[in-house]
Order: sequence, then structure tokens, then C-alpha cells
Amino acid sequence: MTEIASQDQAAGKRAGRIVVVTAGGENPWIMINALAARFADVTVIGEQPESKGLFLRRRARKLGWMTALGQLATMIASRFGKRFTRKRAEEIIATYKVSGTPDPSIPVKPVASINDAEAVRQLRALEPDVVFLISCRMLKAATLAAIPCPVINFHAGINPAYRGLMGGYWALVNGDAGNFGATVHLVDAGVDTGGVLYQSRQKPAPEDTMHTFPLLQTAASTGIAIAAIEDALAGNLRTVDVAGPSRQWFHPPIWTWVWNGLTRRIW
Repeated sequence: MTEIASQDQAAGKRAGRIVVVTAGGENPWIMINALAARFADVTVIGEQPESKGLFLRRRARKLGWMTALGQLATMIASRFGKRFTRKRAEEIIATYKVSGTPDPSIPVKPVASINDAEAVRQLRALEPDVVFLISCRMLKAATLAAIPCPVINFHAGINPAYRGLMGGYWALVNGDAGNFGATVHLVDAGVDTGGVLYQSRQKPAPEDTMHTFPLLQTAASTGIAIAAIEDALAGNLRTVDVAGPSRQWFHPPIWTWVWNGLTRRIW
């Protein structure tokens, strides 16, 4: 037994090889750090973020150019607005005792895309017991088929009603605050359509906005991610039936976001 393994056992960490796939960012690192505090062997495969040009073309094919450009404008405004919500972000981080700072002791293997053949080769070489996805590209069917272990995803929204993007925001816009929350689910070929493993719900503060909703959902949900991975390691994954409609959501176009902010104070 190595010295590091002995230290991990002494710290109460559970054995099991976890590979996290992510494009990075504060919210994913909150989850990665929480997993590394519980499990002895966590490795990150870090994707390059998708280019805005590729995003725009893909979204335009699906929803049209006007909507796609409006959504891109919202994304830009959201990135700019984060500097004004840092105080609330720090409150969330302190409340849930988490950290979004990358831990240099956790190995990160950079790849262009998880769907590239080289990335899949690297992932398989790690021989993971569980693959955990958070804020990464959607896995192609061939990529998913090549992974010989359970694949679990963290989604900042309550499935199946709020699949896709900005689940917390849309729950509030729809007057459905009881479904502001997050889901950990199995991964299949659809968009957040895999079997639900665990869900958590939060009550956002009046000062929360689209800039802090995902942070709140992530910080409050490390426990359900850990529970799902522990189930997978024990060979005890069990999905739960969740009744209700199923719908995929996207970023709101800038005019929708501004309208809801001015008229309903949902920013």
C-alpha cells in the first residue's frame, strides 16, 4: 500500500476510481473538490470550452438565427454581470462550506473534446469505476458506448420538467419555485433524459439571479452527487420515477431575460 493510499484511508476516503469530465469553471470545481474529499482516486478530464461560433451555428440550426443571437447576447451579459454578484456568490460558498478553487493535487488531463478518439482512449486507460459529467459536451452515442462503467451527470435543474439549460431560472419564470433544484442522473443518448438517481431542491434568496442560480444549485447538491457515486461503486444504482412533463430548455434570449427582470424581478 502506498503512502498516499494510506493517508487517504486514514482520512476516511472511500476507494474507487472516479473520472470527472468537465469544461471547467468554478461550479464544476466545487463538485470536483467535494468528490475528492470523499473518494481516494479522482482524476479530471478537462475539455476545451466550446467556441461561441460553434455554439451559435448549432443553436441557429435548431432555433433560428434570431433566437440564437438573442441567447448569445444573454450569455455575454451573464458573464459580464457575474462581477456584480460576487458578494452573493461568496455567501453561498460560505454557507455550504465549499470551494471552487482548482486543487493542484487533483490530476487534470486536457483534451479538445471528450468525443475525440484520443480523449476516449485516455478515459479508458484510466480504468474508471464511475465517470461523472458536469458542464461538458453531450456525449455522442459512440463515446458513451465505449465507456465500460456507469456514467452519471450532474444537471442544474429538476428533470424531466427542466432538462437542458437554466433549469432554476425557468422554474422561477414558470411560477414553479418548488422545482428549483438539481438532478443527478444516468446518462443516455438524450438531453438529460437518463434515469433520475437523486434530486435536491433549494430556495433562492431575493438577491439571487441567473448569475448565482447554478452556483447555489451546485453548492447545495454535492451530497447527492456523492451518494450516487457511492451507489455506483457498490453496484447499487437505483433510478426513481419522477412524474410530470418533459421539456428541454435553453438560455433565454436577451429580450426575454430583460422583460422578466424588469416586470417580475427574475434576473
